[in-house]
Amino acid sequence: MADPRASYTLGPNQYGKAEVRLVRVDRDTLRHRVTDLSVTSQLAGDFTAAHTSGDNAHVVATDTQKNTVYAFARDGVGAPETFLLRLADHFTGSFAWVTGGRWAAEQYAWSRIPTSTAPEGHDHAFSRDGAETRTALVVRDGDATTVLAGLKDLVVLKSTGSEFAGFPRDEYTTLADTDDRILATSVTARWRYAGSVPASFGADRYDSAYATVRAAMLDAFAATYSLALQQTLYAMGAAVLDSVPEIAEIRFSMPNRHHFLVDLAPFGLDNPGEVFYAADRPYGLIEAAVLRDDADAAEPVWAAAAGFC
Repeated sequence: MADPRASYTLGPNQYGKAEVRLVRVDRDTLRHRVTDLSVTSQLAGDFTAAHTSGDNAHVVATDTQKNTVYAFARDGVGAPETFLLRLADHFTGSFAWVTGGRWAAEQYAWSRIPTSTAPEGHDHAFSRDGAETRTALVVRDGDATTVLAGLKDLVVLKSTGSEFAGFPRDEYTTLADTDDRILATSVTARWRYAGSVPASFGADRYDSAYATVRAAMLDAFAATYSLALQQTLYAMGAAVLDSVPEIAEIRFSMPNRHHFLVDLAPFGLDNPGEVFYAADRPYGLIEAAVLRDDADAAEPVWAAAAGFC
């Protein structure tokens, strides 16, 4: 009987170690620095024999990938983008059959604890920030390397300066026009650096660009009189591209965190736009990309970044 597997072909594949928890403490001075990451390493290349015949000669163990993350951290971490690029260089340079891969990181922020003797923050005591999480993604395919930086869970709110009206109506429409509403969202964004950037950027430049992007997004969110969350999103994207010329495009995924005015009339009370019910679901979900005119809207790296249009 013919082997039924003979009619099948192995499709695209990758493998590795996911969510390697790494904490690096820089102790070069008495004022320590904490870097807290979750790192994922996935390799792509010639792994056909491992899948079709169980031949592991080309399988760089996922445990080895985990250990490499820790070993590389011994020399320092720096910006997550540069750390991931080091991993990409190592795996594609050390194993001839590894032709590319995907390396991702989430960075969690820690703030120094202010004390009575150190109001500017203690040298080696920290509290975990409840703010957004910084993200980074490096994808390598042969000689092409693409860097996506980003953030998630950046929660923002405007108590006024937002309206929503002029939308089409049919027999199922119940939402009323409003000329004054709360606008709130949790921003998830990734921005793609132009192709030549990975070779020219250092850790300090990635860090400063991240700070610039974050500030530009927040400024645009606050300053834009919003006729719709879509308009605010576009203004935030344009502000980012204005601020960092090395960024080719930015993509957003932004849920509309609805706030509904509570009817206090049954209790004999008025409600002049002061008491709201914050609904967690269902919610509007707004997603879009903002690109420079010469950017490729079909850039393949986005297939590796789930959750973006």
